[in-house]
Amino acid sequence: MTEIPDAILIAGPTASGKSVFAIEQAEKYNGTIINADSMQVYPILRVITARPNEADLAKVPHLLYGHASLEKAYSVAQWVRDAKIALDEVLLAGRTPIFVGGTGLYFKALSEGLAAIPEIPGEIRQFWRDKSGEVDVSSLYATLQEKDPSAAKALKPNDRQRILRALEVKQATGRSIVEYQAQNQPPILKMANIKKYLILPDRAILHRRIESRFDKMLDNGALDEVKALGKMDVFSDHPVLKAIGVPQLTNYLQKVVTLDEARIRCKAATRQYAKRQSTWFRNQLGEDWEQIDKII
Repeated sequence: MTEIPDAILIAGPTASGKSVFAIEQAEKYNGTIINADSMQVYPILRVITARPNEADLAKVPHLLYGHASLEKAYSVAQWVRDAKIALDEVLLAGRTPIFVGGTGLYFKALSEGLAAIPEIPGEIRQFWRDKSGEVDVSSLYATLQEKDPSAAKALKPNDRQRILRALEVKQATGRSIVEYQAQNQPPILKMANIKKYLILPDRAILHRRIESRFDKMLDNGALDEVKALGKMDVFSDHPVLKAIGVPQLTNYLQKVVTLDEARIRCKAATRQYAKRQSTWFRNQLGEDWEQIDKII
């Protein structure tokens, strides 16, 4: 008899077949799927963010999809709180929790805990993201060495995302991110028998999947989603406005580019994002993750 795991984690880059694999595991182990993707938490852009469709939702229970408010950005800390509630609900029902998504920090928080960092004001986050677009990573690292030597010592000089995070925390709180990390909240997954899968398909296969998937997104209403989003009162630096496909198709709607040009740019942006995700997962997830190349 196959042993039923206490929980299953499924991570991987966009378009790698995570959702289909998660449904297979849910059907096999009487599971409930819990979203671990930061773009799929919002109640819009179902097509562009590749949220499960109605047929998928009818097969097995899904939680934390499209539940977050659009009034503000949804933080990792908020996801952890919601994930703990979802996890308790799934376990109480006697089902297997299956976390699936492409947001690496969610998985790190699940298994390693979360630093108790206060929420960073949007204007500070935006300041450093704007600065990141103006200077190279070596300049950012030099700034961090000056403002927060202990954080700089703990980071690699080319780790742009973590350098930006350390800078914004230092500016917003006056304290080093290292201090907060020493006060980590405990992980919410404490079971011993956890199956961890990292899906990393062959790059050429993944690229072909990305190409065909975006064409299907256009056929299935992606452009209408972007039109609807443009009519909504969403603040200017909200993450949904930066979802892959939104800036590019907005440019088409504003007649800045042709639809073919927008399509090409969307596919290129998706390939670049998948590469960044794959690199992060390879470097950040532990050896206890089983790497597979499954793609549907």
